[in-house]
Amino acid sequence: MSTAPTGSAGDHPQDPPRDHPLSGALDALYRACIWSAGIAIFLMSLIIPVGVFMRYFLGVGAQWPEPIAILLMMVFTFIGAAAAYRAGGHIAVTMLVDRLPQALQNAALRVVDLLMLLVCLFVTGYGARLVMETMGQSIAELPWLPVGVTYLAIPVGSLVTLLFVLERMAFGPQNKRAVVAFGEH
Repeated sequence: MSTAPTGSAGDHPQDPPRDHPLSGALDALYRACIWSAGIAIFLMSLIIPVGVFMRYFLGVGAQWPEPIAILLMMVFTFIGAAAAYRAGGHIAVTMLVDRLPQALQNAALRVVDLLMLLVCLFVTGYGARLVMETMGQSIAELPWLPVGVTYLAIPVGSLVTLLFVLERMAFGPQNKRAVVAFGEH
């Protein structure tokens, strides 16, 4: 029989303590990621058909739908990936790890966490560098939009994922938290 940890625990065994100052902030960040990715995919689903309609039915090839759709896809991909990581919704092949003894499974999970940390640091650093180097260039179809803005989702999404990796390392998986498991029974 297991007992609940002492102190102020969250709704699920893997929740950080409710009084932890990072808990609410990371929940809000997770919600912001979900909303940003959702709005991006919604807008893409509107913009792409508009571009197709204008080109093939009106005979006018609008230049703006493609670069805006690419910008939204970057937001959906990198910001959505951060939320998916926290929710445990990413692809994971666990066939080998599941066959290991519990001690080796725990060690493998720590190695994965450390590798994720390194990947996030790398992508955040080089993504920021890419943004800075392309901020002076503009998109031909949208001269008011710097190219760097299109790439901004890369370092932002990687930085948010880094925070979620650190949270996982400190508090364990967060996929059972009420904010993440919303609507599950």
